[in-house]
Amino acid sequence: MLDIYFIFALVVAVTVHEFSHAWMASYLGDPTPRYMGRLTLNPLAHLDPIGTIMLFLAGFGWGKPVPFSMNYLRNPRVGSALIALAGPLSNLVMALIFGVFYRYLFFNAGDLSQSSDFTLFLFRLMKTMIDLNLVLMIFNLLPIPPLDGSKVFALLIPGDYIEKLYRFRNYGYVILILIVFSPTLFNVNILGQYIIYPVVKFFSDVILFSS
Repeated sequence: MLDIYFIFALVVAVTVHEFSHAWMASYLGDPTPRYMGRLTLNPLAHLDPIGTIMLFLAGFGWGKPVPFSMNYLRNPRVGSALIALAGPLSNLVMALIFGVFYRYLFFNAGDLSQSSDFTLFLFRLMKTMIDLNLVLMIFNLLPIPPLDGSKVFALLIPGDYIEKLYRFRNYGYVILILIVFSPTLFNVNILGQYIIYPVVKFFSDVILFSS
């Protein structure tokens, strides 16, 4: 059963993630996100129904894609990668910020068993914010279309092969479905056990100075 911590963290993380895409596109000279009402921190403008449901069901998902036009980008290939990278980077920044507050609270809270309910509430809320932002960052950086990582990964591919790669874009959805539902289909949690959990644990340990 989902709790208020997860819901709050989800709304904040997805909203900032998508807003960052819109901000970067606007910064690079594309007015499309502004015209489409996406240059805002209003969650209603960014939450994608299917992506949100997947976050509730599987613990990872996506927001409503931010539209942008290649025609406004000085270097479409690099610009697309920067716009894509802005979302996951925003999640990392949020994880770092909440990590700082978490550590500050930890060092000043004293004996946690004697802490107030409000202090424990803050601990759990910040830890949820850290973990969920890391999950979103890692999931979206997977080099599988249509995720952000596929656009970043495209920078490493010679230009002659980009068009050939895009022909297989629709297969990305199939791959994602297979990975997401691997616990049911193959009795193994490929994404959670072998990709997301190890990386989230590493970043979380670094951010929180855990051993």
